[in-house]
Amino acid sequence: MDARLAKLERIRARGEDPYPPRYQRTHTAAQALELFQELEAARQQDPELPSPTISVAGRLVSSRSMGKASFAHILDGSGKLQLYLRIDRLGEDKYRNLDDFDLGDFIGATGKLFRTRSGEITLEVDSFSMLAKALHPLPEKWHGLVDTEKRYRQRYLDLISNEEVRRVFQVRSGVISSIRRFLDQRGFMEVETPVLQPMYGGAFARPFVTHHHSLDQRMYLRIATELYLKRLVIGGFERVYEIGKDFRNEGLSIKHNPEFTVLEAYQAYGDYQEMMTLTEDLVSNAALEVLGTTGLTFQGHEVDLAPPWQRLPLAQSLRDYADLDLTRYPDAESLADVLVARGVAADEALGWGKLVDLAISTWVEPKLIQPTFLIDYPLELSPLAKRKPDDPSLVERFEPFIAGMEMGNAFSELNDPLDQRARFEEQVQARAAGDDEAQPMDLDFLLALEHGMPPTGGLGLGIDRLVMLLTDKSSIREVILFPQLRTIE
Repeated sequence: MDARLAKLERIRARGEDPYPPRYQRTHTAAQALELFQELEAARQQDPELPSPTISVAGRLVSSRSMGKASFAHILDGSGKLQLYLRIDRLGEDKYRNLDDFDLGDFIGATGKLFRTRSGEITLEVDSFSMLAKALHPLPEKWHGLVDTEKRYRQRYLDLISNEEVRRVFQVRSGVISSIRRFLDQRGFMEVETPVLQPMYGGAFARPFVTHHHSLDQRMYLRIATELYLKRLVIGGFERVYEIGKDFRNEGLSIKHNPEFTVLEAYQAYGDYQEMMTLTEDLVSNAALEVLGTTGLTFQGHEVDLAPPWQRLPLAQSLRDYADLDLTRYPDAESLADVLVARGVAADEALGWGKLVDLAISTWVEPKLIQPTFLIDYPLELSPLAKRKPDDPSLVERFEPFIAGMEMGNAFSELNDPLDQRARFEEQVQARAAGDDEAQPMDLDFLLALEHGMPPTGGLGLGIDRLVMLLTDKSSIREVILFPQLRTIE
């Protein structure tokens, strides 16, 4: 850093600004390469066509001096471009100023394109200037940034050093854009609902709590957008969606980050069957638009996202994959006993519904490699879903699983306000019994529901996990630009 600061002072001593306010770039690296390829094609008809003078800019990522000439590469948001700098073209004084440039600096360069004898399209530089002096060196050239902790804490270095990391986040951006186009084209309206809420709900989760000083009241970071989006359906917006952050005060794992991105969509006069069709079409379309195919490999598994996806009842999945018949274990005590007998750490205090969920995550989820909708969940697991007319102990709910990962959650939404109130009351009792993830009574939502909500299908889809799938990343931290980490004192 001392050496770089000394160079910074030399640049200033020459009367140059090492951090100029602007630079007139005419072409990105990718545009420059495309321009020259088009020029070469045109020269098939007219060999005398001259190369235009262009200006490029980017971060200096390699430099090789051969005495009176140097080659370098700059990196911008579109890719890399080689520069060729010669003392007889720039003049000795200007050429020697290259000594004050280091890897990591931003440089602007003007000149004409040509192709070297090795075949690389290159800019022969007529003039160059410092655009931003970097005071710290980049990670080591050949190995890049490999320390995982440092990669997450200093993501900017990760993005500079690792092309694959940049690709992951380009895919992420493409996935979100694809989802928006898909829903917009189907008549859904994108909306925004509060992140800071006086009452949280819409999921089983422990919230983050804060205090609003002006209102002098407790507030919560939302754990789901569901209850506000349903208010909009009640208000007459028949198709709405939101892509945004949810926050759950829970542990971290390769599949969990306390701050995560979710798509929630609600369709009036739809049900969970229609939302299954919407889900498989949306996900397969995103893969097709971003990857060019619905076939992919995730952690060694070949997966095809093309519809239709398998529909598998939850109870049947436990019979198929765990030889477990839920009808034989109708209460928490008996179900906990069989789980413990099979080597699963289980406690009847969890309640029957959560024990079922534990059995699913232990024996079924890892087996669901090809896209599968697990459907028809026990009522105890789903306080916001509509009962099945032919079996009131079950609800019209599904969760999509791909490559052994749960990707989302969806229902035929409960729109009976009296039934909803009774289920909230059961949640309140569960909370009083020690379940700190049970949902609180939301009287304001109940008031909205009492004004009437049409039959509605709802979907929640985890964007982070979808990007994990499409980029073959086993950890959620690889697809979140700035994942949660413990603060270093």
